[in-house]
Amino acid sequence: MIVLLSPAKKLTISGNKPSSFSEPEFINEAQKLIKELQKYSPPKLQKLMSVSTDIAELNVNRFANWTTNHSLENAKQAILTFTGEVYNGLQASKLNKTELAYAQEHLRILSGLYGILKPLDLIHEYRLEMGTKLKVGKHTNLYSFWGDVISEKLNDSIKNHSDKTIVNLASTEYFKVINTKKLNANVVTPIFKDGKNGDYKVVMMYAKKARGMMANYIIKNKIENPANLIGFNEDGYYFNPKISTDKELVFYRN
Repeated sequence: MIVLLSPAKKLTISGNKPSSFSEPEFINEAQKLIKELQKYSPPKLQKLMSVSTDIAELNVNRFANWTTNHSLENAKQAILTFTGEVYNGLQASKLNKTELAYAQEHLRILSGLYGILKPLDLIHEYRLEMGTKLKVGKHTNLYSFWGDVISEKLNDSIKNHSDKTIVNLASTEYFKVINTKKLNANVVTPIFKDGKNGDYKVVMMYAKKARGMMANYIIKNKIENPANLIGFNEDGYYFNPKISTDKELVFYRN
């Protein structure tokens, strides 16, 4: 079983870093994207990415300084680099060595720049949403650029797992890069809904954190069977079997 997460817009390579690390597999592909991004001035990048002037200037500098060299001196493990609600829920900094090793085998982070990342893959600071319409050669956007590469890599990663299930905790924007027709795995998507006056709906800020908490729950409990996901009860959530299906596990919180 493999868990998928989206990256976060907020990230930092400062702070403590464990000695264990791995290298992103698609460095060459990332370099192609960087070379294209280095052609953009701050105003053009601002328009491409629909961000503020400050964020555009920050990322122009990031792209200018980006290098294929990823070491503990200039980069940080992906699972510890990303911040934001999902990663607040994941609490990666509190995972011990055994738990990080388990995550390395069972967790993957989708990325507009790096394609797909293992938790301990070293990354540089960047911002590149998967939905960005960046033109690279014949490709008009990142979905076209990555094609089936990520799906094929997931197949390669899960082939030795006893349970062939992908637990989709990624956003719609990122999961769209996966060609589910070519996946040699079942996909299960947990849905988190908060209730008010008897009406339950997805509140994105809460749902993002819940995705991270679910990933933490899987890692901490070494869950390798999707049937055991229904035991998730962090922060007041509980499984609702009445509206769940084999493909969507719905959790309510009152």
